[in-house]
This record gives sequence, C-alpha cells and structure tokens, in this order.
Amino acid sequence: MRIVHVANFYGPNSGGIKTTMHELGSGYLAQGHEFIFIVPGTQLFTEETRFGRKITVPSIILPGSCGYQLIRNNRALVKLIAKLEPDRLEVSDRFTLHCLGRWAKRNNVPTVAFSHETLEGLAKRFLPIPENLRNALVKLHNKKFARTFDQIITTTEFAAREFKKLRTLNLTKVPLGVDLKVFNPDKRSEELRQELLQGADILLVHCGRLSKEKEPQRSVEALIELRARGLNARLVMIGMGPMWKEIRQLAKGHPIDTLGYIADRNKVAAILASADVSLAPGPLETFCLAALESLASGTPVVTSNSNAVGEFLIQGLNTHAGATAHDNYGSIADAIERVIRKKKIRLRAREVAEEMPWNNTVSRMLEVHGIFKEEILKAS
Repeated sequence: MRIVHVANFYGPNSGGIKTTMHELGSGYLAQGHEFIFIVPGTQLFTEETRFGRKITVPSIILPGSCGYQLIRNNRALVKLIAKLEPDRLEVSDRFTLHCLGRWAKRNNVPTVAFSHETLEGLAKRFLPIPENLRNALVKLHNKKFARTFDQIITTTEFAAREFKKLRTLNLTKVPLGVDLKVFNPDKRSEELRQELLQGADILLVHCGRLSKEKEPQRSVEALIELRARGLNARLVMIGMGPMWKEIRQLAKGHPIDTLGYIADRNKVAAILASADVSLAPGPLETFCLAALESLASGTPVVTSNSNAVGEFLIQGLNTHAGATAHDNYGSIADAIERVIRKKKIRLRAREVAEEMPWNNTVSRMLEVHGIFKEEILKAS
C-alpha cells in the first residue's frame, strides 16, 4: 500500500506531529508499505529518509507562532497528491486541509484525519464570544470535519469527547506510542543530574512548546511556590514557542534554566531520565507525547486534571505513575510534593510506558486502513 500523510502547522521546532509522522512512517515501512509525507517548507523538494519519502512544498510562516508553517497553495497540493496516486490518505490538520478529504471522496481514496486538538477547549480559551454561539460554531466545524473524512482519529477519550457528543459514527481511538529504546531509565546520568541541579536537591523538568494553551508559566510558578515552602528545587525547561520571552522574564531571579528547543532526542531523553518530576501543566493536552516520553524515561509526571494525560498516568490502579492537579500553581506544587515522597514510582512510570509502544499504534492504524483485513482475505 502507498500511504500518503499530509500535515500543516509544521516547522523546524515541531514536536508531537513530527514525531507521530516519523514513527508511523517507520512502522509502515517495516510492514512492507510505502510511506510519503508532505509538509510545509521553503520550496518543492523531495528526499528519501528512514521514515519514508519526504516532500516539502512552499509555505508561509504563521505570524507569532515561532516558526510554524502552513502550506501556501492547496490547489497545487491536490495536484501533487493526485500524481502520487495514494492508496490511503492521512491528514494531520483539522482546520485547513478539508479540500483533501473532498478530493479523496471524488477519487475513492480512503482517508483518515487526526484530531490533535480539542476545538471545544481552544474555542473556550481563545474565542471571546457568547457561549451559545461558540458552542454552535464548534459543533458546526466538528460535524463538517467528520463528514469530510472517512475516519476521524483521536488519541484519547478526552479528545474524542466533543465528537461523541455529536454521536460521530466514524470515530476511532488510536493511542500514540513512545520509543522505549531512546527514552529509557538507563539514560539517567548522575553527572548530568548534578550539572543541571547546580547545587539544588530536586530537579524538575518541563518539556513542551511554550505557547499560551499549554500554560508553561504554571511550571515556573510551581517552582517559585516550592522554593517558598523551603524545598531546594530547580526547574529546567525544554522547548520554544511564542511565550519564550515571557517565560524567560518570569524565570529571572529564580533557579530556572530555559534551554530552548533541543533537536537531539538522546539529549532530551537523558535530561528527562535525570529529573525527579516532569511537568505537563497544559489543561488542553489531548495526549502529550512529552509526558509519555518522561514516563518511559522512568520519571513520574505531574499534570493538569483537566487534560488527557491522566488517562494513562493514573489509569485505575492504586500505584500511579505521577499525579494530577488543579490548574493553579499551588495545586501543582502540592502534587509535586506528593510524587517526590512516593517510593518505587519510577518503576511504575516505566511500566505504564511499556504498555504503549509505537508498534501498537502502527498496528491499530493499519487496522483502521483495513490493510490487515485485506491481506488476510488475499492469503485465504
């Protein structure tokens, strides 16, 4: 099968969407399928990668997004995809690529579209209009989105909730996975840990895009609160985004290091494994790969109780892999204190991650595409 995946809102510092495309591509290739992924870039360019064939197309940079890019010409994009003759089409963009779903229906190409965001949450946060009008617009968009593509993929129940309200029939949950080799407790380094601690006793890490919907300032505020309580803690922040300058200003005078975007995944893995607690305070997270990568590194996670992370963090077991908190720095600080007192929590963190390898995600996606079923029928 030739599977083509198209993504917008992509850039040099992209995180979750880029990782998802690469891991799916690697998995599809390992199963004997062809994978092509199309992303925004400076010009039309094709290269062969270990994840599949990568095609960049001319794009524009979204103002204030810190590098996120948007494909400039959807008509040219449709013509390109038509030439590629895909057997299956995947789309990672619920806002600007509906034209691909319409083209695919006309040409009998099965499609899946990933809903990586909660539109309900984003609209509530950033659309200052009357609630009834806001809800109507969200409902209208989600219905149109679900009609345009054959299958809508959500990664958690949290992300699926707004579609279930509409009784969306073509909805499938496919949890994302984690690279258990790269992100591993064995990457923990006492030398690196001491370097990052700079004399402190407790090392906190925040890994993620610094943007308003992810509330990175809450990690800074929680560190300040812990210090006020007498805990000798230090915070390391990995990531870039529109709030970069604001976060650096908030961090001034406090034991906080803002490291920016780190392209080397092994270096990120070493930092995550060397920390005591990883923070994921964003209330709108529909999955949060960085949280799962932290767990795979053996580091417990403290997150918001209004996002999706708790679905795999505290999933019905007495021994949790972290803690959830209300959306304020005091509650987050309380949760951090609870976590650092727990014994064997690092073992539990790794156990949770081991239940979610990327090959599970790839297998589920191939089932959604109907590829396994077709191969079984051919074999019989």
